[in-house]
Amino acid sequence: MSSAEPLVLIVSGPSGSGKSTLVEKILELPGTMLSVSCTTRQPRKTETNGKWYNFVTESEFQQMVARGEFLEYAQVFGKNWYGTPKKWLDQAQAQREDLVLEIDVQGALQVKQKLPGAVAIFVLPPSRAELERRIRARGQDSEDEIARRLERARQEMLNYSSYDFAVINDDLRRATDDVQSIARGSRCRTARNEQRIREILKSFGG
Repeated sequence: MSSAEPLVLIVSGPSGSGKSTLVEKILELPGTMLSVSCTTRQPRKTETNGKWYNFVTESEFQQMVARGEFLEYAQVFGKNWYGTPKKWLDQAQAQREDLVLEIDVQGALQVKQKLPGAVAIFVLPPSRAELERRIRARGQDSEDEIARRLERARQEMLNYSSYDFAVINDDLRRATDDVQSIARGSRCRTARNEQRIREILKSFGG
């Protein structure tokens, strides 16, 4: 793999696991950029278009699918669509930066198939009770929605073995150290640095 190709870091985890906060911590590292997903869901009051998501209509989303513009896409909860535009991978390569994707399990599995060198991190809550407490603390969901999110969390966590790393977010400082260490360590993988290593070997005459 050429050193010019970006490191792709995938971060997944149940709603309420704290994955968005940990993505922000990864983005504090120099040389990283966020892939902004497209979604057909309505923005929440606190959300700005273009920061974490680009909000599009279902028609616009399906046109993007037809044009082959997504690295991955999936329908979540049987209603809203989410997708990762390929343009972010191209932009990361052009800028020689590492790309961070915050996507769900379906999307992560698609990306790992297409980009086997991508590094996948799964963020887990310390317990079901703690996850329920966090979801309730947001005050955004009905009882039915809370129950659905908890069941979806259970189903998502069954896929933990498909990920390269698991980070249990019971202490934010430690979890931050974990995800940043994974990012730094992944930058040092031999496959990613093969071209540079070969250049160094040439300087030794072999």
